[in-house]
Amino acid sequence: MRILFPKFDKIGMPLLGVAAAAFFLLETKRQLRSRTRPRPERLLENGSVAATALPALRLLLVPAMFAAARLANKHRFGLLKRLGLPQWVRYTAGFLLLDYTNYLWHVLLHKSDILWRFHNVHHIDLDLDLSTAWRFHVGENIASVPYRSVAIALLGVPAPLVLFYEVIFEGCTAFHHSNLRLPYQVERQLCKVMVTPRMHGIHHSIVARETNSNFSVIFSWWDRLHQSLRLNVPQDEITIGVPAYRDPKEQSVKHLFLMPFERQRPWHLPDGTVPERVAHSPQEELLP
Repeated sequence: MRILFPKFDKIGMPLLGVAAAAFFLLETKRQLRSRTRPRPERLLENGSVAATALPALRLLLVPAMFAAARLANKHRFGLLKRLGLPQWVRYTAGFLLLDYTNYLWHVLLHKSDILWRFHNVHHIDLDLDLSTAWRFHVGENIASVPYRSVAIALLGVPAPLVLFYEVIFEGCTAFHHSNLRLPYQVERQLCKVMVTPRMHGIHHSIVARETNSNFSVIFSWWDRLHQSLRLNVPQDEITIGVPAYRDPKEQSVKHLFLMPFERQRPWHLPDGTVPERVAHSPQEELLP
């Protein structure tokens, strides 16, 4: 299985580094939501989780996805290959379908009790910013290997597109997790096409119906298609996290690694109440 991808590593990764540095500086100067915990503590915690998750992504997930695409291409296997489409159509459709399969994967992470154990490590962060974009348990990245590889093979996506999509995927993940306050009117228009910080902030709310919405990664169209879009929540009313995990002491690196193997708690606050909110309408209208 091929491990080295010169263009991905020499062009894609540096571009992601520049984008991350820009988001880090911008979210410092233009903060969307007030922080509840010291930033250095969270950078240490989230960085420690990412220190195992990112190598698994680069050394296992990316090579596996590329290998699946190359094998499917070689044997003329997969939907797009069978249709005999022009190259530009195949690449365009492939990009869109890759994003759609990742929407479905994100939904599955929330619906499957086993997968949620790992994904919950990402959601119990008490703040949401750029560092949360890489706070994924290594087990979640490993679990995504068979799903994403099989999806790529079944679609017959061109192998080079897999690497290009992954760069855009990671860049958009960093963008919409950032705590960046964009001009409201700009973001209101932007979220009609792609996932934005305000849109994804709702996904990290402690209100269950808000957490179980806005699953898209790049294009917001998939949430509109499946009626899982929710934009009508004012940002200053959002409490980030999971209700049963409100103690900052549980954000320790040790607990984050062991949490998937512990008994999962019901979706309520420590005092037993379930967070709710009176919904504004219409649901598809982004609020400041």
